[in-house]
Amino acid sequence: MYKTTSSRYATVGRFSEALDLLQSGACLQLEHDQVTCGAELALLFVEMLVKAKVDYDDDYLDRIRKIYKKFPRVPVPQNLDLADDDAFHQLSETFGAAKTRVESCSSFLKAAIKWSAESGPRKIGSPELHDMLAEYIYSESPEPDMTRVCYHFARGRNPNRFASTLVNFMGKCYPGEDDLAIARAVLMYLSLGNLRDANNLMDEIEKLAQVKELEFPDSELMRFINYLLQTLMRDALPLFNMLKQKFSSSIERDPTFSELLEDIGEKFYGVRRKNPLQGMFGELFKM
Repeated sequence: MYKTTSSRYATVGRFSEALDLLQSGACLQLEHDQVTCGAELALLFVEMLVKAKVDYDDDYLDRIRKIYKKFPRVPVPQNLDLADDDAFHQLSETFGAAKTRVESCSSFLKAAIKWSAESGPRKIGSPELHDMLAEYIYSESPEPDMTRVCYHFARGRNPNRFASTLVNFMGKCYPGEDDLAIARAVLMYLSLGNLRDANNLMDEIEKLAQVKELEFPDSELMRFINYLLQTLMRDALPLFNMLKQKFSSSIERDPTFSELLEDIGEKFYGVRRKNPLQGMFGELFKM
């Protein structure tokens, strides 16, 4: 009903009524845990914004946020006896439902980010929408993809929330993943030319880790990140290149780091990429 009626409204140019109907339908379906149907209507809402050639503004951001807040948040069951078949089946179903929620919400918000990038003032899309997507992926995924989480937080405008998420991850990740996550986050900020938030992020992570009595990672990779932040505060291309050589084994721990460093060299020192496949990392997340 929602799809058919909204399509008829759009056909005769009654876009306002179509948008109202799709928003109310998406919210109603999501409130009743009908995630697939609700997400489909939410996506149609964004597609209608594009069709109606609506420009990005705070009012429409608020409408998207209202739909986003209706996506269910369901905690993963704890302390289940996985030797018990019923418990294992319950956990399997919970993980499957979580995957559906995350994929559905991601499709909706990625479409909204693309619309905001094409019709708004920011070429990389609305920072508020990026923050929403990062938070949902992290909070609702049984095993969140931290690369995607970092990608979207770095394009948001909430480094404190970003830091809090990383510290939460530090408290439950596998050994050796904590410094990779922190380095990835800092490098993503820097690849956008955002030295201020990269420094703020590091400071906030250290403060929060101390409060939560977590050990801040002490590794060669963290030393590289600290030296890099100091180097980028001045015109020091030779030092930048020297750091990349000296810490090459740490940089090679994550295949995305080299490309991010190419972006950083271009942003801060005007160094042209050696890699002809420019920006392939960003293409992975292209809206």
